[in-house]
Amino acid sequence: MRKILYISLCMLFMATAFTSCRETKEEEMTAEELVEEMEAEGAEIKKKVDDDETKIKMETENKEVKIKTEDGESKIKIKTENDDA
Repeated sequence: MRKILYISLCMLFMATAFTSCRETKEEEMTAEELVEEMEAEGAEIKKKVDDDETKIKMETENKEVKIKTEDGESKIKIKTENDDA
């Protein structure tokens, strides 16, 4: 009985560790892909670096994207303007 409990706990910890690593990598990939997409659209890009904090602001006529990275965590804000003429 103890072996089954021990094995179950080990598998649970391993599954949690792999899942959390995967989610972090997906966020980083999303930020990088977003920067590439905005560059392809011809966006004006401004980058500011202070110690361990990085801010990237990208603008096109219809879209504004802000990416803030601090201590390895990224926050992404996307603002889209809808033109109803």
